[in-house]
Amino acid sequence: MELEVFEAGRQNAGKPVVLCHGWPEHAFSWRHQVPALVEAGYHVLVPNQRGYGNSSCPADVADYDIEHLTGDLVGLLDHHGYEDATFIGHDWGAMVVWGLALLHPDRVDKVVNLSLPYQERGARPWIEVMEDALGGDFYFVHFNRQPGVADAVFEEDTHRFLRNLYRKNEPPAEPRPGMALIDLARAETPLGEPVMSDGDLAVFVSAFEKTGFTGSVNWYRNLDRNWRLLADVDPVVRQPTLMIHGARDAVRRPDEPSEFVPDVEVVTLDCGHWIQQELPEETNRAITTWLAKQDAV
Repeated sequence: MELEVFEAGRQNAGKPVVLCHGWPEHAFSWRHQVPALVEAGYHVLVPNQRGYGNSSCPADVADYDIEHLTGDLVGLLDHHGYEDATFIGHDWGAMVVWGLALLHPDRVDKVVNLSLPYQERGARPWIEVMEDALGGDFYFVHFNRQPGVADAVFEEDTHRFLRNLYRKNEPPAEPRPGMALIDLARAETPLGEPVMSDGDLAVFVSAFEKTGFTGSVNWYRNLDRNWRLLADVDPVVRQPTLMIHGARDAVRRPDEPSEFVPDVEVVTLDCGHWIQQELPEETNRAITTWLAKQDAV
């Protein structure tokens, strides 16, 4: 297994921060945060996680479960000789960081997660619950029950799909139906203001034209496997945690605080889902201010 990793601030060795991207993104999604974190005194490591960029893309679906994804991050720390680090995740990257804090708590010093709140394990597998509540067209369910279908649609025109997806959004009245992503991938006219420039968009498009989407979508196809893998794990995230939400994000935020994340501070920014790209300065300020406060304790 090989990870493509971008690095900055090596002169700050001893204060590592690992930035974990979401779906369907890339290490480049943290381009605005890296200089601010280096200036704040951190050694910044930004992996393209498995299935993305020039990192390995295994063929076996099970190779994308939470044990493998978190194991990659442990391996990254080992490679650099770090016992632990602050981990910052967005979207699916936040899911991996939550899992890392549970499966390898001694390797996680602090947690900063954007958009995706902690997901309580519950009594039934996640996809089963989503299917009952939201139906078979909900995209989490659709990815699992009809493997390969959505991947192929996204790859019909990678530029169009990502151009349509990376948009500022208003909070929906109801959760998005799953097939809306397929409709979005085929829509000729994008809705909403773009989150990034055409030049920045081209970086993401080029990466996914090379890899396709199956490796990244396979992360979703392990949700119920992850549910089983976490069965006997202490479910409480005990590290100091900062949770950043977008007020206009389609991902619903829960009531805070959570009994599963007792040491959490919550910040809400006036933006949609692509938080660190839509409001980079505000995101940087929230992260660096909180980290400075934690480091002063």
